[in-house]
Amino acid sequence: MNSTELAQYIEATNGISKPWLLVQLRLKKLEERKSSLSSDEYFLELAELHEDMFRLGEWWIGIEDEVFGKG
Repeated sequence: MNSTELAQYIEATNGISKPWLLVQLRLKKLEERKSSLSSDEYFLELAELHEDMFRLGEWWIGIEDEVFGKG
């Protein structure tokens, strides 16, 4: 799935209100641009994404089944 398809999925499933999906979209876009970035630029952007992801905290609390699926 490329970033366009992921964005369409997020939009179709009302995922815009789900910050973990937006981080995933940013990660996909970064992956697609990797070849056009220097190693330093890539790792800087990856580190920023990592920090943003951890700022989400324990967002899954209370919605575990929805997020991780029921086993």
